[in-house]
Amino acid sequence: MTFIPGPEAEELRGVLRGFLEKRSAEAEVRRLMETEDGYDPAVWRQMAEELGLPGLIVPEEHGGSGATLVELGVVFEEMGRSLCCSPLFGTVALAANALLAAGDEEANRQHLPGIADGTTRATLAWGGPDPLASTITASPANGGWRLAGTAEVVVDGATADLVLVLAGTPDGLGLFAVTAGGAEATPLTPLDLTRKLAELRFTATPARAVGIPGTLDEELRTAVDRAVVLLACEQLGGAQKVLEMTVEYANTRVQFGRKIGSFQAIKHRCADMLVDVESARSVAYSGAWTAAFEPENLPVSACLAGSLCSEVYTRVTLDNIQNHGGIGFTWEHPAHLYFKRAKSSQLFLGSPTKHRARLAGLLDIPEVVA
Repeated sequence: MTFIPGPEAEELRGVLRGFLEKRSAEAEVRRLMETEDGYDPAVWRQMAEELGLPGLIVPEEHGGSGATLVELGVVFEEMGRSLCCSPLFGTVALAANALLAAGDEEANRQHLPGIADGTTRATLAWGGPDPLASTITASPANGGWRLAGTAEVVVDGATADLVLVLAGTPDGLGLFAVTAGGAEATPLTPLDLTRKLAELRFTATPARAVGIPGTLDEELRTAVDRAVVLLACEQLGGAQKVLEMTVEYANTRVQFGRKIGSFQAIKHRCADMLVDVESARSVAYSGAWTAAFEPENLPVSACLAGSLCSEVYTRVTLDNIQNHGGIGFTWEHPAHLYFKRAKSSQLFLGSPTKHRARLAGLLDIPEVVA
């Protein structure tokens, strides 16, 4: 048993890295940060039509490739490495995973082909900090459903063609589909400008149930866990890039007649960063492998990946700024772009503290009271 991606996944990595080096260079990331939609439609079409990224985990009968989370994890690792601005995370990690988990064949036939070919940009919305305790409510009305409430932070919420909403019903949690324009969208100005966010307000918004409301708790939990693992892979990619960035600088910057990488303090910090990144790699790859081949163990793997990778990414981006000295604090240097992505991702889909608390419950570890 090995958690390391196989030859096909590594070949995909090589192709994607070459693509992103051309299409998601720092100058392009900075340009897209300032646009309203936050991505380049032409590049998105290339991702869909030439690379098949949106359809990677979509079953073949719905126009996808039928790959596993191992291959998709490699994709998000490379996306995180380049800070790529695209609708891929919302469309695939959030929406496609939720659709597949719900197991509604009619909804899959309706939505997955568009996701796979890139014509449907989708996302997942919920109210409050916990996706599985959404404060949005759904009520039966005229043979359908009506949604009420606010999703405070939605990835690509203002540009998605399809919004899947986690909402509470009289029978329990449900998943509901809302088409573009169904909710009042207010774009937000986040810390991380490379990932567009919006607030969605639902006021008696017509929606269509995906699956049977009140019966999907376990399936939706699995969908969120898979998204946590993919976010961890994205964080790993960013952390690896930051490590390479700081080592390169330490080997070229000269101070007091010596390369700063020869100073013991810099050596120790780089060594600590390497240990952090390799630890994050272990849990992220393990999470992707577990999701693909041992889904019964996914909750534990997702908690490990979600807690460790979030903290590692934040820590190494801070170390990177310190190692670069004064230039690391400037707007012109990319160090702050990775730091802002790390901080904004740290609380998304659950904080490290919440992941550890859930892990303790899964492992039946008694709560420690200070």
